Formats: sequence, structure tokens, C-alpha cells
Amino acid sequence: MSQEQWKSKLGFIFAAAGSAIGLGAIWKFPYVAGTGGGGAFFIVFLFFTFILGAPLLLGEFVIGRRTQGDAVTTYQNIAPNSLWGIIGKLGIVTCFILLSFYSVVGGWIIIYLVEAISGGLNGLSPDQYGQIFSETIAKPVPTLFAQLIFVLITILVVAKGVQKGIEKASKIMIPALFLLFILLVIRSLTLDGSSEGIEFLLVPDFTKLTSESILFALGQAFFALSLGVSVMVTYASYLPKTQNLPKSVFSIVIMNIMVALLAGLAIFPGVFSFDLEPNAGPVLIFAVLPAVFLQMPFGIIFFIAFLLLFLFAALTSAFSMIEIIVASIIKKDSTKRKQYTWIIGILIFIVGIPSCLSYGVLSDVILFDKNIFDLLDFIVSNVLMPLGALLISIFIPLKLSKRDLYEEIAHGSTSGKVFFNSWYYLLKYITPIAIIIVFMDALGLLDKVISYF
Repeated sequence: MSQEQWKSKLGFIFAAAGSAIGLGAIWKFPYVAGTGGGGAFFIVFLFFTFILGAPLLLGEFVIGRRTQGDAVTTYQNIAPNSLWGIIGKLGIVTCFILLSFYSVVGGWIIIYLVEAISGGLNGLSPDQYGQIFSETIAKPVPTLFAQLIFVLITILVVAKGVQKGIEKASKIMIPALFLLFILLVIRSLTLDGSSEGIEFLLVPDFTKLTSESILFALGQAFFALSLGVSVMVTYASYLPKTQNLPKSVFSIVIMNIMVALLAGLAIFPGVFSFDLEPNAGPVLIFAVLPAVFLQMPFGIIFFIAFLLLFLFAALTSAFSMIEIIVASIIKKDSTKRKQYTWIIGILIFIVGIPSCLSYGVLSDVILFDKNIFDLLDFIVSNVLMPLGALLISIFIPLKLSKRDLYEEIAHGSTSGKVFFNSWYYLLKYITPIAIIIVFMDALGLLDKVISYF
């Protein structure tokens, strides 16, 4: 059995960038930036992404390519007869749970896309869009059907394999995503009053920065790069030794930042132009943006374009989430890929049904003051992903010698000792501390520890 590989360097970068971009950059970044102070938040996010996110991303690439194995096998090969294999298993469980409710949001995008194309969103007042969103996600049959469609698209692509499925789809979707974004940004910047939105995003006002928004930016730097779930370990396992890993990391980080920037430039000028609130939270995309786009001339066309790029981003992330599970089961036997992709995909859909119904028939089911969707989101975003990222950041410098790490990075790269030593120091000492801070804050423990001292 031979390991599947990416057909081209660009294909890998697009696929990895697609996994990283996802809802983190397009859905989550605008609303956390909106609530976190705009430009000041963006500057802090950039800093954390380069200093903390990029080193961990390179670390995942290094161990993935070194072992050429799936998420579980990678850790077992490096540290045999130990419990470190649990990192890969944790990543698989996290991706399974994440995709179960992530696909619900994918379904919402499909519903909105159909409604926008059919004209069902035209002629409403800004206040009505919030009501429409609440009513839409409460309907069990359309939301379940749309979620199923999203999962089926994901299954069909991943079942075709790394080259013919994930890489081929990513090569189409990621360039299309950027083209649509540029179109939207151009339109958004031509609106009257758009300069206020540009200033909000690009001109930092550090008086608006709070300790909470700094921690938001820290968490977003990890979340937006798909770190902590071994997805990037799996993707890197399909790489040849000739791939320049530091250059690939830089390309993916830059693409991720560009998408976050483009999302902000597409959204905030319109939000300010129509005198809406930038801190609307998670409903910004579904309740606020329709009010922005559909008040523009030819706004429906631009809103459809936005929903398409939103769908592409969601799908490219979904491909990576199901791929890590499939790869860990088939163990390089590509003849089993199609069968297990369908089995896993259908199981994910079934497990996601309660999340899909959380805003409708199961809205009364409250656990720890959260509905099922929000509870799973909290567990994944605030517990499982930070825990996985922490364990990976500890594992790499602990279980691989500096010499082995340097040799792996040196394959296909011209990066010297200064770069390597800087990366190693950040990964070994700085990244774990930063993750622990995010972890404790997410669990509500940071304030207690600070007050104790």
C-alpha cells in the first residue's frame, strides 16, 4: 500500500489554506473583531498569528511529513509504547464533533443561498432579517435537509481521494473565493460612508482594546489556522520531502490573514454605511449582512457571491475534518476510502441532528445553560482544540531531538539555524504558555488565578 500524495505544491497550499480559512476567518473573525475593537484587535491578531500560530502550524507539518502517517500513527511512531497516541485520537473525536455541528452552519448557508437566488430575502427591513434568521434555523425539515446536502457534498469530494477529490476541489474553490472576495470588497469600498468602516478595521485605537479582546485575538490565532486537531499533521503526511515547509507555512498564514482582512473590508464598510452595529456577534453574517447587501444597487448579486464564497470556505474546512478520520481508519489503503467516507459522513450527519434541532424542536433542551449546538461549540472551541494544541506543542520538542527537527525542516528549505532556533524557542517555551492562558480563560479560571496572586 502506497501513501497518497498531493499532485502539486500549490494544490497542497490551497487545500491546507482552505482547511485553515473556513468559518474561522469569514464567520468568526468579523464578529470577534467587531466586538473586540476593530483595528487594535486586528493588529494583536496579526502578532499572535505570526508569533504563536505559525510556529505550531510548522510543528504539525514537520511531524506529519516526517512519519507519513495518519493522525494516530504519527504520534505512535514517534513515541511508541506510550500514551501520546491519544493526541491523534483526540483530534479525530474533536473533528467528528466539530463537523457534526459545523455542517449545520453549512446547511444554513445553503438555505440562504437558495432563498437569495429565489428572491425570498428581497424587500425586507433591516430588523426583519434577524427575525427571518431565527425563524429559518427553527424549521426542522429545511435545516436537516440542507445539513444533509452539505454533508453529501463533503462525502462526494473526499471519497474521490487526495488528488482527485480534495486537491482538485480546493484548486477551484480557493481561487474562486479570493476572486469573489475582491469583487465584494471593491463594491463595499464604493459605498457612501465606507471610510468609517475602513477606519474601524485598519486604524488601531488601542484605548478600545481590553484584556478580553486580547485573549479573543490569541484564541482566534489558533482557531483560524485549524490547529490542535492534527488536521495539518494529516495533510502534511501527503507531502514529498522536497516541499519547503517554512515557505508553505508562510503562504498559508498570509492567505489566512488576507481572507480575514478581505472579510473585514467586505463587511465593515457596509455595516457602517447603513448605520448598523459591527458588534452584532455570531449573527453578523446571517442577520446583518443581508440588510447591508440588499440595500445596495444590485445587492442581491453581491450577497449571492458572498454566500458562495462562504460556502466554499465552509466546504474546504469540512474536507479536512472528515479526511483526518478517514485517513486514520483506512491506513493508506485507498481501496477502502469510498466505503469509509460514506460511513463516517452519514454518522456525522446523524450525530449532528440534535445540533440542527437546537433552535427549534429541541430548543428547550438546555445543558449547563446552553442548547446542544452551543454546548458542543463550547466544548470543541474552548476545551478540545486548546487541549490538543497544548499537547502537540509539548510533544514535538519533547519527543523529537533538535537535530531531527532541524533535518526535517531543512529538507526542501533554505532556512538557516537562526530561523530554526527562533521557531524552536517559540514552540517549546512561548506557545504552550499562550495556549494555557487561552485555555484557562475559556474555562473561566484565568480571573480566579490572577486574583489569587
